[in-house]
This record gives sequence, C-alpha cells and structure tokens, in this order.
Amino acid sequence: MISMKKTATALFAAAGILLGGQAVTMALGVADARAETIRFATEGAFPPFNFTDAAGKPQGFDIDIANALCAQLKAECSMVTQDWDGIIPGLLAKKYDAIIASMSITPERQQSVLFTDAYYNNQFHFVGPKGKDFDLSKAGLKGKAIGAQRATVSSQWIEDTLGDTVSLNLYDTAEEAYLDLEAGRVDLLLNDTYPTYDWLNSPAGQAYELKGESVIKDDVVGIALRKDDTALAAKLNGALKEIIANGTYAKINEKYFPFSLLN
Repeated sequence: MISMKKTATALFAAAGILLGGQAVTMALGVADARAETIRFATEGAFPPFNFTDAAGKPQGFDIDIANALCAQLKAECSMVTQDWDGIIPGLLAKKYDAIIASMSITPERQQSVLFTDAYYNNQFHFVGPKGKDFDLSKAGLKGKAIGAQRATVSSQWIEDTLGDTVSLNLYDTAEEAYLDLEAGRVDLLLNDTYPTYDWLNSPAGQAYELKGESVIKDDVVGIALRKDDTALAAKLNGALKEIIANGTYAKINEKYFPFSLLN
C-alpha cells in the first residue's frame, strides 16, 4: 500500500511547494495562469474620451482603448479616475502604472514621464456662439475673455501666443469651461476639437460652433508611464499596432466618431 506520506509528498512536489527546504519545480503552471494587471488612470471628465457613468464607472474612448490593449496582451485592466492636476504626480507616486486620459505628448511632459506611441492625433479649435463673428488674430481678440482647461496644451498656447492681449479664464475640467461659455462669462473657448465636436452635438452645445481653422494641428496623444517602465511601453506599443491592424481600433473609433482619429 502506498503510504499517505508519499502520496502527499508527490502532490506537493507537483504543485511546486517547498519540500525539505528546497524549491520544487512547478508542474501545474500556476504562475503562468496569473494574468498581469495593468493599472490605468484617467480623468473621467473629458467626454467622449473619458467620463463616468451613472454608477461611477469610467467609460469612453480612452477606456475602450485601454481594455483592447489589455485584451491583446492577455492582461487584466484596472481603471481609476484622478483629477487632471494630480494625474502625473499620482503616476510618479506609483498609485497606478499608466495614464490614458487623452494626454498630449509635449516636451515639457516628456521631461517627467515616458510616452507610448500616439494612439490618436489631435487638434484644437476656438468655439463660440453661432452667428457671432470673431477676428481670431491677436489684435482682433484684444480684450476678449477666453476659456481653457488648466494645465493643457490649449491654455499654454493662449499664454504663449496671445500673452496679455486677452483675459484667460482657466478651469479644472472642460465641462466647467462649457458651462461658463453658456453663461456668457467667456467669449470663446479654446479646446480639443474632438471632445468639442461631441459637445456641439449635445443639447447644450446646439447654439455654438467651431470658429475658424484649427490653431494647433500637429498635436498627438499617448499613454504616459514612468520613465523606467520601458518594457511596459514596448508591450503597449506592440499591442497598439496589433489592434490597429486587426480592426479593433477602427470599431472603437466608429463607436464615437464618424471620422478617423488616426489621420
């Protein structure tokens, strides 16, 4: 009869448990079954790219892209929301692994974080009331109140290009900026074209329109990581190429926009 001790020893050895102080090679593939978890942060206040639903769960284009990347990598996704001003400090403090929040790749940000390849191309427009003409030159905007989200490419462009010519009103979120435009507290907003497009098609945005040509046309958006996370960046870049090639990206794009964000 086989002793219970020998049976137990064989089982423990197969499972990779330490026996007699020595490591036994794993035979059940338990380690291989543990999926990597990638912890993403997003703002949750930039529809349709990122927002929270009635249950407080993050939704939007950014979140769908993150989930598609994780699926391609056979990894688990976790998602948290974080105020924009604190989103890079939270990454550097290792509260999460990556930021997917429609963040523009800029030289200033590249000093503190590592970006993946661009997952969409961006541009910026002024937006204001329908039927009201504006001279969008520096001289024509003199004395106007212009709104923009704080710590963004649009607010920096206004500061750099228009200087003290205009009155710059800064907001914590784009939604707050829209509310002040509706209330007449600013003459124009400068905002990302694609979320503005979404807002213009909402009931609140029906009385407004894009003004003039885009003022920034070469903006690109990437996923931000800590500078030493080069291995994760390489994985995400590879997965991004795959979801573009296999049509997953196009399906997500079509869910939100009737035009490609990769142009």
